Amino acid sequence: MNPLEEALKIKEQIIAWRRDFHMHPELGYEEERTSQIVEEHLKEWGYKIKRVGTGIIAEIGNGTKTIALRADMDALPIQEENDVPYKSRIPGKMHACGHDAHTAMLLGTAKIIAQHVDELPNKVRLVFQPAEEGGNGALKMIEGGALENVNAIFGIHVWRNLPSGVIGIRDGPLMAGVGKFDVKIIGKGGHGALPHETIDPMPIAAQAILAFQTIISRNLNPLESGVISVGVIKGGNAFNIISGEVEMSGTYRFFNTETKDLIEKRINEVLKGLTSAYGASYELKVEEIGPPTINDPKMAELVKTIAKRMGLNVVEAKKTMGAEDFAFYLQKVPGAFIFLGTKNEAKGIIHPHHHPKFDVDEEILHLGTALEVGLAFETL
Repeated sequence: MNPLEEALKIKEQIIAWRRDFHMHPELGYEEERTSQIVEEHLKEWGYKIKRVGTGIIAEIGNGTKTIALRADMDALPIQEENDVPYKSRIPGKMHACGHDAHTAMLLGTAKIIAQHVDELPNKVRLVFQPAEEGGNGALKMIEGGALENVNAIFGIHVWRNLPSGVIGIRDGPLMAGVGKFDVKIIGKGGHGALPHETIDPMPIAAQAILAFQTIISRNLNPLESGVISVGVIKGGNAFNIISGEVEMSGTYRFFNTETKDLIEKRINEVLKGLTSAYGASYELKVEEIGPPTINDPKMAELVKTIAKRMGLNVVEAKKTMGAEDFAFYLQKVPGAFIFLGTKNEAKGIIHPHHHPKFDVDEEILHLGTALEVGLAFETL
């Protein structure tokens, strides 16, 4: 059985599935239609099914080792701006990160595996996961038994930063851990014409935003990587009134515990120092949302071997400060997260993930399916 040849046979079907999912995007934990379609196909092909909310765990085969393959299914609350026949039909919702492609590729993988189940050396567990986009759906699937007796797990993400059809893989840290912070700076409001009678939280917030950047540039070892970004700032309701409070929210990214601890510690110290100097106070909530995505070296090497055996173009993926809840699986089971390049300038497929004009080069989706099939049939 040649995985690439088998994937080529159903190339148009994979594209058709992807377009259908793209036209009917569903947000995290709302993936009722998507999961129903997936479940109907899997049952037809002979898989044992377990439901975990809108997620699906499917199993086939009788081997002593179990390989898991995962695809996420959720969309984003973004209004699509592409002018294509398969444009989202749901206002304000869009598959702007490629999860429609991930689901279609793994569905294609499921079909091929079922057609060659007698040749399968492993048990294969397919994990169709909800709510990757901030909902930590991976944790729900783990709680639902997705990793029980699993020996290795793999996932593929379409990747705009790589040329179309290129496979990106690296061992060790690949994607960053992610945290969120919420800040309230509490001053004393008053008239904009009488600032001396107030404790203005606005300049304190402004200085805090700038000071947060020095955590990365002046406290973190220059050979390490970290990010702090303030994405929300809210304060005041009138042009001539000094507000009594300012609220801010932001994200921080890290590849190791030391960097995470440093960022969290220094955010608190910056706020404490600034508010103390100006006679204000503050409230801070810090939350780690997900760990770094760290590939197992042996599993990353296995991906390279299988991809090269198929004649695919394989490169070392660059680390990214983007985050992925696939990291939770890799904390418990050896595995690897893989990038499949979809950038195609000739087709205008150049926009980043989470952009209203994000799209993928559908002509290479069968390569992702072929690689997943190759992993499923590899003897661990």
